[in-house]
Amino acid sequence: MIAPDSFGGTLTPVEAARAIEDGWQRQRPDDELVLQPLSDGGEGLLAVLEGPGGELRAVEVSGPRGRPVNASFLLRPDATAVVESAQACGLALLDDDERDPLHTTTWGVGQLLEAARE
Repeated sequence: MIAPDSFGGTLTPVEAARAIEDGWQRQRPDDELVLQPLSDGGEGLLAVLEGPGGELRAVEVSGPRGRPVNASFLLRPDATAVVESAQACGLALLDDDERDPLHTTTWGVGQLLEAARE
């Protein structure tokens, strides 16, 4: 079983699982592998939970430094919505020198929640 979380700012859990699978298969092509990407609720959550009938909806929100960023939420077939806060305020949206909690905001998460509610 291949069950990775995201690789902070580089690969989603799904991309990481496929990359590991590709490398494994090159060395042991007869092995049976099961991919089960995981998420701790942060970056990559939507990729893990997206399934048949789910719809990603993109919106523009305020990023952690107030600049506009594109973020998505997942609308599931049962009309529930899943929001990944990292899309609005995650570390991947910041340069290293911008990572200062005194100068960042989660305002965009509220905007993303409001878009999902609508």
